[in-house]
Amino acid sequence: MEILTYGCAVNKSDSEIMRGLAAEAGLEGADLVVVNTCTVKTPTENKIVKVLRKLRDEGRAVVVAGCMPAARPALADEFPGFSFIGTDPSAFVPAARAALEGKRAVDIGVEGEKSAMPCIRESPYIGIIQISSGCLGSCSYCQTRLARGSLRSYPAYSIVERAKEVIGDGAGEIWLTSQDTGAYGKDIGTSLPELLGEVAEQEGDFRVRVGMMNPNHALSMLPELIDAFDQEKVYKFAHIPVQSGDDGVLEDMGRRYTVAEFEKVAKAFQGIGATVSTDLIVGYPTEDEAAFQGSVELLTRVAPDVVNITRFWQRPGTPAAGLAALPGSETKRRSGIMVDTFKRVGKEKNSGWVGWEGRAYASKAASNGTVTARNDMYKPIIVKGGDEGQWMRVRVTGSTYYDLRGEIL
Repeated sequence: MEILTYGCAVNKSDSEIMRGLAAEAGLEGADLVVVNTCTVKTPTENKIVKVLRKLRDEGRAVVVAGCMPAARPALADEFPGFSFIGTDPSAFVPAARAALEGKRAVDIGVEGEKSAMPCIRESPYIGIIQISSGCLGSCSYCQTRLARGSLRSYPAYSIVERAKEVIGDGAGEIWLTSQDTGAYGKDIGTSLPELLGEVAEQEGDFRVRVGMMNPNHALSMLPELIDAFDQEKVYKFAHIPVQSGDDGVLEDMGRRYTVAEFEKVAKAFQGIGATVSTDLIVGYPTEDEAAFQGSVELLTRVAPDVVNITRFWQRPGTPAAGLAALPGSETKRRSGIMVDTFKRVGKEKNSGWVGWEGRAYASKAASNGTVTARNDMYKPIIVKGGDEGQWMRVRVTGSTYYDLRGEIL
């Protein structure tokens, strides 16, 4: 069985669950292709459709899963020979069996609690644990809410039990992930800081990486959140998407915070030495030149360590799809300026790490004999030699705008 996974850590986790379910059902050796889809960007969606057409022409048995069929159920009509599920892995086994029998199953339902589902991890050293599904947002450009719905937080006890399991199985990194980790618990009377406290008190030499959280949720619990991230076993890493440096564009996007509020959150994390990651969309239909320059100035002013820069794409079914898009040449120009700005900011910031020495966890090996090791601030340090799954002492000897280079001591 082959699984092609597109998109975020949640999708990676869903693929791991489907692989675990396949093993339980005796399907891991089946001549089956699972395409776990993402609907965030138009280019990614176009690439996936091209793959599906190729698989159709080859006559393969296929299960299509993930956000594309959940957001666009009509996709199933375009490929009548394939089985389709949405974002609920529990529907996978019946769909897979139907596909292997030359039939099809279409079950695009609402996903349930996943933290207790079986899984086979892609990496033995990283445990991805979903803490909730859906979100509380209403962003004008986002199709993911159409696919995954409103917030459904999973019980803390089941998340902690999964964490114990993967730590005991040798994982040194625990990724707590969802569409918006900052919203965790708002529907069940708890919170992300409380969950982090429970996970971080478990025995073992591990670190917890927290996935994306929106600024408005972070702001609502900022002192407790900073205390939670300041625990030894929590990576000082915060992914806080701002999307625009202009308050008018943020309002048009349906974001529920201001630029100043984002800066307050970012500065609070930087105050404990945390690595700050953010996302920026360039070319939103109501973004004029002044608004774009506001984003450039924000990037320079806040100097985040990681920036994911995306050109705006109209996504069917979203409010922003009805707006007149800016010319592609203009969004490309703005994207180029933003990338150049981040390269300058990132290069300057990372150069300050040269000479640093300390512990780092080698979580990923490359084919060229190097490993990526992460220190407590989740900075990626590329070193030669060493083994995955090991803590090591390293010295940073060089840097680029996106990573650090080092040596094992």
